[in-house]
Amino acid sequence: MADPALCAAVVKANGYGLGAVPVARALAAGGCRMFFVATLDEGIGLRQAIGEGSEIAVLNGPFARTAAEFLAHGLIPVLNHPGQIEEWTGQGTGHPAILHVDTGMARLGLTAREFAALIDNPPPPIPWRAVISHLACADDPGHPLNESQRARFTAAAARLPGIAASLSASSGIFLGPAYRFDLVRAGAALYGVNPVPGRPNPLRQIVRLTAKILQIREIDSGESVGYGAAHVMAGPGLVATVAVGYADGWLRSLSRRGCGYVGGVRVPLLGRVSMDLATFDVSAVDPAQARPGATVELLGPHYGVDDAAADAGTIGYEILTALGARHHRVYHEPATTNPPE
Repeated sequence: MADPALCAAVVKANGYGLGAVPVARALAAGGCRMFFVATLDEGIGLRQAIGEGSEIAVLNGPFARTAAEFLAHGLIPVLNHPGQIEEWTGQGTGHPAILHVDTGMARLGLTAREFAALIDNPPPPIPWRAVISHLACADDPGHPLNESQRARFTAAAARLPGIAASLSASSGIFLGPAYRFDLVRAGAALYGVNPVPGRPNPLRQIVRLTAKILQIREIDSGESVGYGAAHVMAGPGLVATVAVGYADGWLRSLSRRGCGYVGGVRVPLLGRVSMDLATFDVSAVDPAQARPGATVELLGPHYGVDDAAADAGTIGYEILTALGARHHRVYHEPATTNPPE
């Protein structure tokens, strides 16, 4: 989708909850040569893990008295305001950086006035690696702010000729060629989150989350399940207590709304998600499959990240980044297929 623009990988927030180091190593092996993280410590950890040979940019930029750490670890700061530019130029000249210009997000980046001042009174020479901005409404293709931001960014980039321009993250890539410029910053899309909400996901679901059944119990009609007696059985049934809870990132907002799958059969989540446990109705499942030690599929081909997000009233980004440290993560190399002869 990005071609001919360079596609960088955003691996902040521990690779969106999936593990920044193994994710970045796999992407580097696949040809990725530029990575974005959010914080200095994320950048240092990633540099130590993947070594030299790839650019690592830090979106939040340097805090006071941290610029030397960027240089020591070969990190590229994103400079978001005049104070950060001053901090960076204080290290001398010749050190690359990325300039962030705000075009309508009102979050990070130089304001229009600050950018004009920079152009009129440039700081000591900085070898700009790129000029970037960030779309506020890229997941809504019809929003007028998209075109407004694109026009503002095009005008800003024209004031810095010869410097790579980058406007789009995951959803922006899918707005079309006019939004891709020289560099795109793919984040959630790398992990299968739908970049075009409201339309079929053009990406393959790659995340599978399972949890073990601890206990199966028979519940009579009229009996309640879990905290607050939030669910009352309408009839007799079988309830599986599963080792997953909000301490693991299985959000409490999924209470009485989420589901899982056992043997391909949908099992509704009953009552409230607690810290370490959740309960599912497995009455319709073959008892040979719904037993202690068996697993419930929480995310996978039947119930994807965006499905869980819809039930939780949130977005796929939060579902992934919330996944806790107690989950055991297993990484699979993609299957390779030989082309037909």
